Amino acid sequence: MNTRLLVIIASTRPGRLGLPIANWAISEIEKFGGFDVDVADLALMDLPMLDEPHHPIHRNYTKPHTIAWSKRVDAADAILIVTPEYNYSMPGSLKNAIDFLSHEWNYKPVAFISYGGMSGGMRSVQMAKQVVTTLKMVPLSEAVNIHMVPKYIHDGQFVPEETHENSLKKVLGELTRWAAALRAMRVAQPAPVEARRL
Repeated sequence: MNTRLLVIIASTRPGRLGLPIANWAISEIEKFGGFDVDVADLALMDLPMLDEPHHPIHRNYTKPHTIAWSKRVDAADAILIVTPEYNYSMPGSLKNAIDFLSHEWNYKPVAFISYGGMSGGMRSVQMAKQVVTTLKMVPLSEAVNIHMVPKYIHDGQFVPEETHENSLKKVLGELTRWAAALRAMRVAQPAPVEARRL
């Protein structure tokens, strides 16, 4: 049985470099095999700022965009996030997309392809890990970190080094193993009667 992998392209800004990086990753995932890939490009989804009247823990959604997003995340066995670093953190678009849901994220492995300048986007990932663990996700230690990313973009395409390719293979192998290990825990969870509003 293939692992259902949701690839999230986090950046929404014009001229973003996340798209060619994601295109490269998706091509490599297809070569690797064993995955059914769903690509969630946040720039195309155009999710508004969280606009649901009820706490997401209840899964009492009222908006078509939330219901559609819930179905996509719920169907995934594993998550791969392609993200830049903005001011030592993840893009607001990614945080907003995560905050729309709760149970749908539970007991799923998540890995990151990050990119940026000297840091390679690693501070973005560190911030994101604090968020995803709160949602009972398992962030992997394996990652693809792309330092000084502009030098790898040629004619609108991402041209990786061997280290990037090898890192992605390790990420995909671990996502497969963790998704299988956590499968038994990904069962329907009844929403509590009351959720604390912070």
